[in-house]
Amino acid sequence: MRKLLVIVAVVGLLTACQSAYYAAAEKVGYHKRDILVDRVEDARDAQQDAEEEFQSALEQLSELISFDGGELQAVYEDLSDSYEQSLAAAETVSSRIDAIGDVSEALFAEWETEIEEFSNARFKSESSAKLRETKRRYDKMLAVMRKSEQRMQPVLVALKDNVLYLKHNLNARAVAALKVEFGRIEKDIAALVAEMRRSIASSNQFIESMQTP
Repeated sequence: MRKLLVIVAVVGLLTACQSAYYAAAEKVGYHKRDILVDRVEDARDAQQDAEEEFQSALEQLSELISFDGGELQAVYEDLSDSYEQSLAAAETVSSRIDAIGDVSEALFAEWETEIEEFSNARFKSESSAKLRETKRRYDKMLAVMRKSEQRMQPVLVALKDNVLYLKHNLNARAVAALKVEFGRIEKDIAALVAEMRRSIASSNQFIESMQTP
């Protein structure tokens, strides 16, 4: 019970902080709609960065399986660094997608409340239709974002497995074993990149729709 109360208190505090932030932003002309667009842009940019990091990790793995003498420790360290950077990029993507959800909920709730304040029936109907269309576009965009986010996890797991295996077996036999896994990882990263690019395109379409009068 005590843990539950603590969780409720923390959620309440976070909600209050968000509300205070939105209120302060609106006082200087920075509305929830603007915040939503900015956060979608942030998530899009994070996905672009993540795409580059995953492709870099694939390149490092490709260099590893082509290893033909030299310092294997250095090759391992490069691959390990690429994995860590890919992991950090993936975590940034997830946090920025979560941030989109926070402001969208506040925006749509405010919009629905304000619709009820209309006395003009035509204005009320047009605003309701606009809200439904915006929600439809938003839901579509978010679904594509979440799908690309989910695709990152199995790739990260596979990269981590390869990094750990190489760490424990810094020898030519380990490199030979990783060659077997390379084709699958290459295919998974190609699918991930394709999904990310669909998500980025969907984000751009949503941003454009929000900026069109």
